[in-house]
Formats: sequence, structure tokens, C-alpha cells
Amino acid sequence: MVAARYAARYAAQYACVLSLGLLSAAALAQTEPASAPPVPAQASESAQAPEAAPATVIVEGRRPGPGVWKVSRDGHVMWVFAVYSPLPQKMEWDASRVERLVARSQEVLLPPGASIGFGFFRTITLIPGLLKMKKNPDGAQLRDVLPPDVYARWQPLKEQYLGRDDGVESYRPYYAGIELMAARQKKAGLSEGTEVRKTIENIAKQNKVKLTETRIALQVDDPRGMLKEFNKSRLEDVACFTKTLDSMDADIDAMRVRANAWANGNIAELRKLDFSERDEACGDAILNSGFAKNSPTFKDMRERIRAAWLQAAEKSLAANASTFAIVPMKDVFDQNAYLAALQARGYTVESPK
Repeated sequence: MVAARYAARYAAQYACVLSLGLLSAAALAQTEPASAPPVPAQASESAQAPEAAPATVIVEGRRPGPGVWKVSRDGHVMWVFAVYSPLPQKMEWDASRVERLVARSQEVLLPPGASIGFGFFRTITLIPGLLKMKKNPDGAQLRDVLPPDVYARWQPLKEQYLGRDDGVESYRPYYAGIELMAARQKKAGLSEGTEVRKTIENIAKQNKVKLTETRIALQVDDPRGMLKEFNKSRLEDVACFTKTLDSMDADIDAMRVRANAWANGNIAELRKLDFSERDEACGDAILNSGFAKNSPTFKDMRERIRAAWLQAAEKSLAANASTFAIVPMKDVFDQNAYLAALQARGYTVESPK
């Protein structure tokens, strides 16, 4: 059982890294520029929610979350629910509205993304390499790979949020930044927010509603060789790490605003704030690495993920009277994202109030 838990844990981390830096929501929880698609109509199933609390006060208690977007054509409808992370630690999500929609749907589309699937015994043999994936090649420490001024800024922040954990000193800057931001989020009263998706999945199972994966499956012919190549490769992640240090407090303040806005269903507030600069720097840490550039497995990753979700959405819209879809907030609001693409293809898209 212990081996099984370790296998699952490190296989998941490996898949995350090999998915071109699709970062852990709990760790960075960044969103794209929030330019909303031009959808002035209002969805009938969405209730008016109260205004968000000030960013300095994290909301608590039972909260409604955001309304749902309605995508429709020819009498078929898809209800789109936007998930966000991090969320307030002491919030309890009121899922009653979502429960009604899921219960009367024929299918629930799970969030877009990418995955790498290995068999159990194959994963067991990969664990030694998986354990090394967060660490710098050749035993290098952060002081060896960071500019002196950046390392000097890191030290007091590490002491403040991570304490005397010297193990993080062996991490790649990319992962050290994730650890730092995760600790900062926790201190700010924020949590992963993964229970929202789990609740929706449980509602679907209880009502015998079909759950459909929309992630693309990455084919890896030689996982051991790929892992070995990754572990000896350096990432272009100093810029990502520096942006994390630059924006620690500003990003946390913005995350608190968004967490409150999500909890209270304040759509207007959710359209604000821009994390794209650090998003791009951290995405480039993986995208621009020699490891990713040399692997056809990761070619056009983002475009393939988007195309796979749109294909699943259109298939479900054609087949079902009602579909429910879980989508990251950034893929709802971004002008070039999923709902805008569906609208461009002739579907009616109505936003919640």
C-alpha cells in the first residue's frame, strides 16, 4: 500500500512537469488576463450574489460560489462552471445550485489538461528518477544557479515562510518558487480549493451521471529515458523565480481578492487582475527548456489541449439535452479561450449575473 501511494504521488508529479509547466493550482494559482468574451445575455440559472469582501478579510462560512455560464444551440445546453484556486480556507461551498444542474444533465466534462499514464509496475520502477525531478542537476544548490542579488532576496523570504527547511536549497528555482508561494498562500488564509471539483464529481456519481475526461493523453515510448533527460537538463527558470519574488505580496493580495470574489460569486471582480507576466515567465521555464523543445510529445501542447476540450464540448452539446462542464476560470474569461471559441462557432453564450 505504501508503494502504491508513492507510485501514484510521483507519477502525478511527473505528469505535471511533463505537461509543460501546467502548474499545481495549489502552488501558484495564476490566471490569465481576464478579458471577457462579448456575451451580454444573462444565464437563467444564475442567482445574484453578494459583493465580495475586502481583500484584507478572507471570507468564511457557507458561500455560493460563482454562477454558471450557459452555452446553447438548437435546444441543447451546456452549463459551464468556473473553478479557481486558491480559495478561502474557512469557506464552505454551497453546491445546491450546481447539484440541481448536474443531476439533470447526461454528462459532466472534467477540466482540460494533459496526462501521462503508466502502469503500476512501470511507475514503481520510475520512483528513483521521480524523486530527483525537483532537484537541480549535478547536486547544484540555489546559491549556485541564482544571481547573487536574487539569492540574497530569497534567503529572508525562505526563513519567513519555509523556516529552516534546507532541503529546498537543492530544488530547481521553478520548484523553490512553488514551495515559497504555497507557504505564503497558506499563511494568507488560502487553500488549494480542490474540494470543489471533488464535490461535483461525487454529485455526478451519486446521480449516475457520466464523467468524461477531456485531457489529452501524452504518449511516452521511453519514460525512463525521458525522465533521465529531464533530470539532467536545466530549466530556464531564473526569470520565473525572480518574478515570484518580485510579486509575492501583490500576487497574494490579488489571489485574496479573487478567492473572495469566487466565494461570493462576484463576476465583475473576477474579470480583473492580470497575472500574465509571471505566468509567461514560469511557462517559459518549461517551454523553452531543451528538454521540451527536443521532445515531439510536447509539440503544440496548449493548442492540442484546447482543441481536445472544444471537440469534447461540441460532441456533448450535440448528443445531450444537458451537459455540465468544469473549466478553469482563465479558460472562461480569456478573450481567446474556450467560451469565446464556442461563441465564434455559432453557439449562444450567456454569462451569469
